[in-house]
Amino acid sequence: MAEIKFEILKTIATLSESPKGWTKEFNLISWNGRDPKYDIRDWSPNHEKMGKGVTLSNDELKRLQQVLKEIDF
Repeated sequence: MAEIKFEILKTIATLSESPKGWTKEFNLISWNGRDPKYDIRDWSPNHEKMGKGVTLSNDELKRLQQVLKEIDF
């Protein structure tokens, strides 16, 4: 399997942390040298390993923002 290259360009927020030190983060990431996208996923303490996550384009993030504003939490 090919190595996945990534660069975290901006850490926007840490959403939670597990007892083992893994953090769920909201970041702006460039994957394999491509244009950056917004990303939510779990990361090991030194960002050596990652869990499955969700990657969003600018348009998708704007739509998600609209939807979240409509939800009554």
